[in-house]
Amino acid sequence: MIINHPLLGPRDSEEFVYLGSADLIKRPTNWEQDASAEDFYQYQYIRENIAGDHRELWYHEQGDQSWLVVTRNTLSHEILKVELAQDVSRGIGRGK
Repeated sequence: MIINHPLLGPRDSEEFVYLGSADLIKRPTNWEQDASAEDFYQYQYIRENIAGDHRELWYHEQGDQSWLVVTRNTLSHEILKVELAQDVSRGIGRGK
C-alpha cells in the first residue's frame, strides 16, 4: 500500500506504524470534572469497527517522524486522503 505523504510524496506503508482511529486526536480535557472517568474510559477503550471509509492515525517511523491522518476504505484499502495530523487537530483542511 502506498501512502502519499503530504510533504514527502508517495511512500511505502511499511515506513509507517498504524496507530488506530484518528478520533484519538480529540482527547478529553475535562479531567477535573465528575464525568471525566467515563470520558477517559470511552476515549481509551471504546472503538467503532468501521467497514468503509475511516480516518486513521499513522506515524512515519522510518521517515520524518510525522503523524498523519489517513482516510482509508477498510474494505478495499483504497486511500482517499492523507493529511498532516497537526493540520487536522488545528482544523486546517477539513471540508475539502
